[in-house]
Amino acid sequence: MPLWQQAAVGAGVLLALAVVARVVHRWWPRRGVELVAAASREAGTILGLFTLWQIARILGVTRVAGGIERAEWIWRAEQWLHLPSEVAMERFMLGHEGLLRAANDFYGWVHFPAMNLFLVWLFARHRRAYPSVRTTIVLFTGSSLLFHMFLPVAPPRMLTSVGFVDEAVLLGQSVYGEFGSGVAAQLSALPSVHVGWAFLIAYEVIRISSSRWRWLIVVHPVVTTLVVVVTANHFWADGIVAVVLLVLAELVGRALTRALRRLRERIRARRGTEAGTGTGTEAGRGRPDAVPALVAVPPPAGGDGRRQVSAAGPDPTPTVR
Repeated sequence: MPLWQQAAVGAGVLLALAVVARVVHRWWPRRGVELVAAASREAGTILGLFTLWQIARILGVTRVAGGIERAEWIWRAEQWLHLPSEVAMERFMLGHEGLLRAANDFYGWVHFPAMNLFLVWLFARHRRAYPSVRTTIVLFTGSSLLFHMFLPVAPPRMLTSVGFVDEAVLLGQSVYGEFGSGVAAQLSALPSVHVGWAFLIAYEVIRISSSRWRWLIVVHPVVTTLVVVVTANHFWADGIVAVVLLVLAELVGRALTRALRRLRERIRARRGTEAGTGTGTEAGRGRPDAVPALVAVPPPAGGDGRRQVSAAGPDPTPTVR
């Protein structure tokens, strides 16, 4: 079964479990049931988004025109900017097979598990921060997907004309199958989601956690960036663009969070106002338990009697003289 189908089945099962747990919680309110419902809902949502991601990448691989040309342009631009040569770094790693195999393993097996562990930690330990971080992840990953679909860029390993080698294929460690298939579409080098997710995890852990050991997470984006470059999977430019998109996603996500918070406050305030107004009007609409106030009415001309009438009108009872 293809990966996207497995993710779709998993998302369906988890979302169904969330619905069942929610119903059970109404009849049997327990903290554990509520936690199962919330965790299943979030995990199912993430898997559902991953399913859409995979489907979009499979469909987007049909747009291959210009991928190699854009990669060559990036290579020339980096040379003009005097950035460190990815070719030289890959050649160095080719002389150290053990390090290269470790880098390929890191590239293939750390990317998704690291994000999964981060989300579990965030949901379990810092639930209040989870929604805003999830929004940033969705915005960054979605914008990256648009780049991959409408602006395909080949990875460095495909530029054999300038000296790159697909060393993962040579070592039998490639995570990609034939061109256009496998775990992900291959013309999706710009931006690097590996680098973007690594920097996102590091930033959010440092921002949210209060542990003095939180700064050790900086190692993750540094190692990830070096790995994607020395394995010829990404250019430096791919990581730079990813970080720029991540910053924009964080800013937009914060703005959306503030806007939604203000909207909820306005809705609550309006409901409170309407409830207060409704309570005030009910008193004057003939409620059975409402006692009309009595007011003094001056006697008619020439009379010496006094009577009291209610606010509803004169007393219909005739006066006996």
